[in-house]
Amino acid sequence: MVAAAIAYLGFAVFVAGMVWRVVAWARVPVPFAIALTCGQQKSLPGIRAAWLENPWTRAGAACRVALEALLFRSLLRNSRAQLLPGPRFVYRGDRSLWAGALLFHGCLLWVVVGHLRLFLEPAFLGKANGFVDAGLLAGLAFLFLRRVADPRLRYVSMAADYLPLALLATVAGSGILLETDVVAVKRFSLSLMTFHPVAPPAAGAMFYVHLIAASALLACVPFTKLAHMAGIFFSPTRNLPADSRARRHINPWLGPVQVHTYAEWEDEFRDKMRAAGLPLERE
Repeated sequence: MVAAAIAYLGFAVFVAGMVWRVVAWARVPVPFAIALTCGQQKSLPGIRAAWLENPWTRAGAACRVALEALLFRSLLRNSRAQLLPGPRFVYRGDRSLWAGALLFHGCLLWVVVGHLRLFLEPAFLGKANGFVDAGLLAGLAFLFLRRVADPRLRYVSMAADYLPLALLATVAGSGILLETDVVAVKRFSLSLMTFHPVAPPAAGAMFYVHLIAASALLACVPFTKLAHMAGIFFSPTRNLPADSRARRHINPWLGPVQVHTYAEWEDEFRDKMRAAGLPLERE
């Protein structure tokens, strides 16, 4: 069936692409501690260090990654540069991106978790309400308008930046407008889980728009910036402890190097140096 093939294809591309991404990220060597620091690093006794802002343990780095993944902590420090009359170049805090991202991701998580009721038996999760739908669309609208309204962001934006927004808007809009038999949709979803697909519900074109858009969104995740859902855990600027003062980091890429010391050089040119009147360390 066409509907089942579309769903399987989108999910297969998503899984294969994310596995490829994760393996590629995991194989990248990171010989040096390049963690982002926003506080005092641990150094001498008596100097108070920032355990979470500048963690020197793996536990502290794990907490920093968790706060970044759950609450987008770095966006709280987002700033905006502005040229004022004078001229004066100033930086001001801008938390609008943090608020918009938190609204969008929170509503999206609620919708995704709510959709699990279509794949679980018995279902113990409720569906998303109108407030969640409105919040999801509001977050999408903010992220889109932020790109098109800001000249600097619009200049650096590419088609790959707008494609996920378009697919997300299509999935959300078609899901809100979709009116169908939930029992029939769940029967179709459970049949996909057991690899014995049945006929999809007779829900009209809107069901196929929703299914195709959701499958396309899954398929494009590994190849767009949406892959940050996994990439955040492989970011060396956040998952590495700042312990460069505590231990020596050796570059594993560098092999043994053949050197020519000064003592060996002096032994080689000793007679010429003595004839030229140059001082010698060893006679």
